[in-house]
Amino acid sequence: MRVYKPKNDVQAKAYYTDRYYVAPQVPKQEIASDEVFAADLETIKTKFEVKEAYIQVEQMVIYINPHDIYGLLELMRDELEYTQLSEMSAIDWLAKDNTFEIFYQMLSMTKRKRIRIKYFIQNGQAVDSVEKLFRSADWSEREMYDMFGIEANGHPFMKRILMPYDWQGHPLLKTYPLEGDEFAAWYEVDKIYGKEARDIIGPELRDTARVDRYDSKRFARLGFEVPKGTEITEDMESTVQEYQEDGGVFLIRKVDKESSKVIDDPQR
Repeated sequence: MRVYKPKNDVQAKAYYTDRYYVAPQVPKQEIASDEVFAADLETIKTKFEVKEAYIQVEQMVIYINPHDIYGLLELMRDELEYTQLSEMSAIDWLAKDNTFEIFYQMLSMTKRKRIRIKYFIQNGQAVDSVEKLFRSADWSEREMYDMFGIEANGHPFMKRILMPYDWQGHPLLKTYPLEGDEFAAWYEVDKIYGKEARDIIGPELRDTARVDRYDSKRFARLGFEVPKGTEITEDMESTVQEYQEDGGVFLIRKVDKESSKVIDDPQR
């Protein structure tokens, strides 16, 4: 475990610090160690510039130029049998060198192989949409725009997908406050009741770890479960937690907290 360091005013400071753990790199292998990947890479090199390539965790990783992404994915789909785009997104390296790292996870069912395509873009630069090649890119590109603010040129509906359309900021940027900013704290209050109700209602509490055991209207109170709206007193007795509904499940022994055992050994 890392030594604790005070995080005073951490949101106002440069964020590429010990607060954001950088995992050690998994060992890399040469492309020549896999015949299938070696052949695929040679085919790719005949048409596109490959900046770097290696095998990591049994999949090939290739770095290319941003403007080559559409043509390369088309080649992989039509000639190399990588017919599925299973994932795509971005990594925030803004504090390091003001760039985003974009990646595309490709899968070939016939070869049983995965290739990850990567490239870097500058902050504020758009990417080329690949939605016309892979329909799975539709929502992935919208999510990347929603969470990181990266637009995809040529996308048919470049709108937010998780946050409301009028939301301010992009929640997966490392500079975005963990519990939201002032806009997030007042968003629903302003939207539903109007700003004039701020003094009456108060800001939203976005601390997901906070549970008020005396609030029976909004929060589940572990060990003190009661029907909604029940008047709570300070001297309530704890209730035994049960992990199945009344009567249990056919052929399965009823389990409760008292008969369960917590295993502390992480290696088991």
